[in-house]
Amino acid sequence: MKNGRIFVISAPSGSGKTTICKKVLKKVKSLTPSVSVTTRRPRKGEKNKRDYYYVSRRSFKEKIKKGSLLEWEENFGYFYGTPKRFAIAELKKGKNLLLSIDVKGAMQVKKKFPESTLIFIRPPSFKELSRRLTSRNTDKPREIARRLKIAKAELKFMPKYNYAVTNDKLENAILKVVSIIKKESKTE
Repeated sequence: MKNGRIFVISAPSGSGKTTICKKVLKKVKSLTPSVSVTTRRPRKGEKNKRDYYYVSRRSFKEKIKKGSLLEWEENFGYFYGTPKRFAIAELKKGKNLLLSIDVKGAMQVKKKFPESTLIFIRPPSFKELSRRLTSRNTDKPREIARRLKIAKAELKFMPKYNYAVTNDKLENAILKVVSIIKKESKTE
């Protein structure tokens, strides 16, 4: 049996990454989602072990020390990482894995798994990204400004990705990502 493949989706905050990932998982049954570990608090509607594994900073640092994370980064004052044991086990079973992670984490995965497929979701414009972040009503203006500054830095990573998909119309972006995953799942 051949090993599965890793698909990474990254995007600046507010680009629609989480929504796209949820819809893609419904359309591509051969994909297994990887649930990240984080030190941030759950947002409204999020559930432990479904959306993230919510842990303390101390617990997260222990995971780093033990080498139990495939990749990890600190973003917006919180730690995020991918559980290594789960990812490796799924790949060995021949399952394809979907990681929804930031650009720095994606570069770590690409270094360890060069055959991974990296897909960058970009907003149609910076103005639209700002509008989306503001309309979410989850962050204060200072936090939105910080997210936009980080987004500029993240956009510079786009050339390092195998694909870039513009999320101008959600359904089109979802179909493009599904098409990429189906195409790449067949190649070796």
